[in-house]
Amino acid sequence: MAYIFMDESGDLGFDFSKKKTSKFFIISFLFVDGEMEKKRVGKIVKKVFSNFSKKEVKFHHNALHAYKETPTIRTQILGSLSKMPVSIMSICLNKKNVYTSLQDEMHLLYNYVTNILLDRICKKKILPLDKKIHLIASQRETNKFLNKNFKGYLEKQAKNKHSINIEVEIMPFFNNKCLQVVDFVSWSLFRYREYGDNFYRNLIKNILIEENDLFP
Repeated sequence: MAYIFMDESGDLGFDFSKKKTSKFFIISFLFVDGEMEKKRVGKIVKKVFSNFSKKEVKFHHNALHAYKETPTIRTQILGSLSKMPVSIMSICLNKKNVYTSLQDEMHLLYNYVTNILLDRICKKKILPLDKKIHLIASQRETNKFLNKNFKGYLEKQAKNKHSINIEVEIMPFFNNKCLQVVDFVSWSLFRYREYGDNFYRNLIKNILIEENDLFP
């Protein structure tokens, strides 16, 4: 089985008068082929925890989050990932150029993004298309209807339009170590877009196969 781990960085607010409203919204995909490689990616997080004190383990609640971690841990996570046979794709939304009609319908924008993902997977043959693909997305919405809509839409499009067998699962990032790793990926790409900080992006540029812009 092949895997896609999906995470995002930035916010979905459009009130740019607020200081905390981001200019960009990044969606990142980590492609992993096979169960063994998935376990290796998960071990990146386990290795960090193995060096923590009991107090640090308790503080982290068994999960790593890029935003809260030290530069040393970020560098360790991304550096380890860059040495693995995995690949990364990202899609960047320039929020100031998003159509007004979509600003209040972000779930429709998500569907649009998933279509791009499917098209690029097929064109670039990022994963073996004859295998079942398990897409695990970091939970953004608590609305069960929107999550069900996203899952159903993607699975239907994959089967009918692209003849790909995709199983979609949505879960909190702290329940999956690979989602925690792609959180670091998404955070690093967001840092590059939002603040021009390319240090962390450069750590993974060898496995970054594509960066797409929406509404440039």
